[in-house]
Amino acid sequence: MDGAHGSPSRPGFAAWAVIMALAALAVWVLGVDYALAQAAFVATWAIAGLGVVLVVGQCGQVSLGQGALLGLGAYAQAVFALRGVPAQLSLPLAIALGAGGGWLASLPARRLGGLYFAMSTLAFALVVEEALVRWESLTRGAAGLAVPPLALGGWVAETPLAQALVACVALALAWLACRRWAASRLGRAWRAVREDEIAAAAAGIDVARAKTLAFVLGGGLSGLGGALYAHWIGFVSPEQFGLMLSFELLMLAFIGGARHLSGALWGALVVVALPQGVSLAVERLPPGLAGAAGIEMALFGAVLVILVLLRPGGLAGSR
Repeated sequence: MDGAHGSPSRPGFAAWAVIMALAALAVWVLGVDYALAQAAFVATWAIAGLGVVLVVGQCGQVSLGQGALLGLGAYAQAVFALRGVPAQLSLPLAIALGAGGGWLASLPARRLGGLYFAMSTLAFALVVEEALVRWESLTRGAAGLAVPPLALGGWVAETPLAQALVACVALALAWLACRRWAASRLGRAWRAVREDEIAAAAAGIDVARAKTLAFVLGGGLSGLGGALYAHWIGFVSPEQFGLMLSFELLMLAFIGGARHLSGALWGALVVVALPQGVSLAVERLPPGLAGAAGIEMALFGAVLVILVLLRPGGLAGSR
């Protein structure tokens, strides 16, 4: 959402120009296939980021369990795919499982708020991660699961181009859905809850219902992102969906601009592309400096600090 009036955000001409320039640079530096594979990951992370934007940016609830919801979608898709369930059925089931996990994570919101609610979502994430490790008959525990390529009917998304197309189509559909929700009465209720829960309740808004729907819809988007991620990466294991992933998704939302739908795309570009750019930059440093311990992490942190200082409202926000 952009502006004080809460109109749905749209990337402007300058934003699209920057995105196209970055895409052209990636193709030139990395090659077509690698750039397309990275584009599939950017679109997938942007879908998961939209789920975080709904919960954190629109409804104002700090959630530390989004990585667990991504894991639920990824494992659901992996288990269904290995059992021969067609993607036309397994993808909606993965979305439904993510939405159900979001509903469970939102239950404490009826009685808790602020830091206490954030800690409850942290506990939810720990429970999900432990369940993925312990339920070895279904998830194979720490050994993980190999995931076959995504098959839609007789068509298999095996090439980077096919994966990028599927991910971009899914992102476009998720974007349209989020725009519709944000512009609806539900979106206005979310923003009222974000600004002042007591005033929202006094105005007749069902605060608990608004929070629950934010988590359910955000969980469904996380489930979709996790399902696609499982196919693109080809392997899932519990440690991939731990607390660090939840923090990474929060970082994605805040760097991109948590109050703007376009912030999910900008944040995904930073989270996916920035480490690649830092690695390329380190390779071109003098040998003594390039081999220094922790140089990549230091450069990555420095760029993030610069981004936050220059755009405290996120890349999609106002200056």
